[in-house]
Amino acid sequence: MIGVGSLGQHHARILGQHSNSKLEYVVDTDEKRAVKIAKANKTNYLTDYNELIGKVDAVVISVPTMCHYKVAKHLLQNGVYCLVEKPFTLNVREAEELIEIAKDRNLVLQVGHVERFNPAVIAAAPFINSPKFVEVNRLGPYDSRTSHIGVVLDLMIHDLDILFYLVKDKVVSVEAHGAKILSNTEDIAKVRLKYANGCVADVSASRVTLGKYRKIRIFQSDSYVSIDYAGKSLKVYTKKKRKEKMTSLLDIDIKKPKLPSNEPLFYELDNFLTNVMEGKKPLVSGEQGRDAVELAINILKNMVF
Repeated sequence: MIGVGSLGQHHARILGQHSNSKLEYVVDTDEKRAVKIAKANKTNYLTDYNELIGKVDAVVISVPTMCHYKVAKHLLQNGVYCLVEKPFTLNVREAEELIEIAKDRNLVLQVGHVERFNPAVIAAAPFINSPKFVEVNRLGPYDSRTSHIGVVLDLMIHDLDILFYLVKDKVVSVEAHGAKILSNTEDIAKVRLKYANGCVADVSASRVTLGKYRKIRIFQSDSYVSIDYAGKSLKVYTKKKRKEKMTSLLDIDIKKPKLPSNEPLFYELDNFLTNVMEGKKPLVSGEQGRDAVELAINILKNMVF
């Protein structure tokens, strides 16, 4: 486990307990932090990821975004399977180079878009067939640890990946507005995406909100699907087939599927371990991580402040 900060420590916890993995090392440039997390997980620690070569089969990389490319490239070149936290890289060129290295060496390269493993998202997928309009809100408090990138690459990129997964078409136009409130990058962003199939998505991200609010609503011709990412809950509202015209709420069927309780990060790491052991393609591949980065960069290029 490379990088054991606020997110990496949870990766380490799950990997240390999972039946399909043996957590050999935690790595962090902050030695005190590395020692603390290693002790908590009854494992070894290092301060230099280069020392992992020849000692491990796979790594999870949760270091600052600007270091993703350098760290992943060195490990992939030395035959190590990699799960790289989102955003995958800072640009498309870096992403494509990592994809090619992994492909040439037949290595699993997975990207940490954890919302794909949210039980609510997984359960919602079968109900989504032809989205007409999507509304996404991902709001939360400021965190100085991610001030080096704005909310588009830090927060909104989760939803850009989910939109690719649910809408299943290419973006044909982007309208974006943002504001710098607490940092030198955008702290709040409002984006409208139009897809080739006619679907429109309004996507909002903010880190100037006290509480966390993370929801996505998908509107279709015959239904409305509401996902609460944070609450891991799902509601599906469907018009009753015998009714051509709505007259009251009695004309709507409401489903509230019961969802499994495991945390999404567990499912993500479980998928990674399975992919490594069985040579399967990740649910979130390097190519998909690249596509999310490419769209995020396009949004930033079109952003009006």
